Amino acid sequence: MLALGLMAVAGPAVAQTAPSRLSPGLDPHRYQADQHRYEMDRLRARADQREAFARQLQLETRLNRLEIEAARAPEPVQPPPYRALRSPEEERALREAATERRRATTSGLTQIDDWLDRPRP
Repeated sequence: MLALGLMAVAGPAVAQTAPSRLSPGLDPHRYQADQHRYEMDRLRARADQREAFARQLQLETRLNRLEIEAARAPEPVQPPPYRALRSPEEERALREAATERRRATTSGLTQIDDWLDRPRP
């Protein structure tokens, strides 16, 4: 008789589910979308903070670099290099070439000056 009493108490098995954290009138899909939106906003805010921090570090680095460069001792002024020594024949050929270049340049310019200075009719 005892066995029959236990069988009557056991009855059909009912699945147990976790109680919902949501209130009965709330749509679970909308709740999940809101959670995703909140998480995306949080991640965007962190990314913006990291970007601002990176810009700040870039500015500080640039300032430090400028301060270091300003603190450096200037490089000593190097004296101009000496002219290459040439033989008298090479010097004479260079002078004659320079004279010929000046003469060729001024010959074209004097034609224009002569035309501008012509007598007016």
